[in-house]
Amino acid sequence: MQEEVESRTVNLAVSTTKLSARTIVSAVRAYLNHRKNVAVKKEHNAEKTPEGKQTVKELIGQGQGVTNIDIAKTDLRGFEKVARKYGIDYAIRKDSSVDPPKYLVFFKAKDADAMTAAFNEYSQKALRKEERPSVLDQLRKFKELVAALPGKVINREKKRELDR
Repeated sequence: MQEEVESRTVNLAVSTTKLSARTIVSAVRAYLNHRKNVAVKKEHNAEKTPEGKQTVKELIGQGQGVTNIDIAKTDLRGFEKVARKYGIDYAIRKDSSVDPPKYLVFFKAKDADAMTAAFNEYSQKALRKEERPSVLDQLRKFKELVAALPGKVINREKKRELDR
């Protein structure tokens, strides 16, 4: 009912010095063009399937097979970057029934090779991150090395000379 009222009611503001029939006709044409463009945009957005991060319901509703894996919360960003890079559609779901909660990532890709490449890159990044030494450990080690260095001997003898 509200849509019918909105479609029948039109507010048209025209700024002109002399109101003539020609001005009214051009204003109505501009309004009709605007309405047509809005309708085209709505149709375009309705046809577009979601890509990238989405809900599980949207992912399953696309009609293709969906797979899932467990992932740690600490590295969700890393997975999202790789998934976007390879064009994988994914949805992240938190499973609160377990303590600590685990995160399930549901995903699908148009090409199995893209999915394989994405997971290879993600696993390589995760392995490299684990192999890197801790910055705090390195800092502690360097602090110890600096503390072990002998201090400089500062000679603070002042000599005054008389020049005449």
